[in-house]
Amino acid sequence: MVTLWTYYESVTPQEVSPADYAHALARLHAGMRKLDVPTPRFTDRVEQARQLVANRDRTPALADTDRELLLDTLGSLGRAIGERGGAEQLLHGEPHPGNVLTTENGLLFIDLETCCRGPVEFDLAHAPEEVGEHYPDVDQDLLRECRILVLAVITTWRWDRGDQFPDGRRLGTEWLSRIRAALDRNGLE
Repeated sequence: MVTLWTYYESVTPQEVSPADYAHALARLHAGMRKLDVPTPRFTDRVEQARQLVANRDRTPALADTDRELLLDTLGSLGRAIGERGGAEQLLHGEPHPGNVLTTENGLLFIDLETCCRGPVEFDLAHAPEEVGEHYPDVDQDLLRECRILVLAVITTWRWDRGDQFPDGRRLGTEWLSRIRAALDRNGLE
């Protein structure tokens, strides 16, 4: 058998501390800063989500008010974050807990198929909230905006008529409420 992959033995899963998660993600980001490979910008993924929401044939169960909320959120926050002009680099794209392995060598991030360029806050928006408190030099305002934007993107996928995520529609409904609450709490439209 031939493989191009390295196998890492998982150790007994244990609770990963936010500080350890942040440290592992910071190490990943440091390594990724050394790579010069063509990748899409995070705004490309946001635009894909916006196009999905705009397509009523692909998102037929999405109510008009919810469609408008997602379109507005994806458009305005995607634009605002994309036009900030801060530092951008190669990112994992989805470093959520499901893409983290606990090994005897520490935490490893897997599933790099959604790599993109953007601010590190976009990656942090996929991680548990407490992780952002331990990551060095985070722009907390940008992170709050990225969290709402990422929530809008993943909510969009739950309304795709072809979505097969277990309990996806219930999550999509729950996440729409979380988007509304976050926009209200942060004074964003």
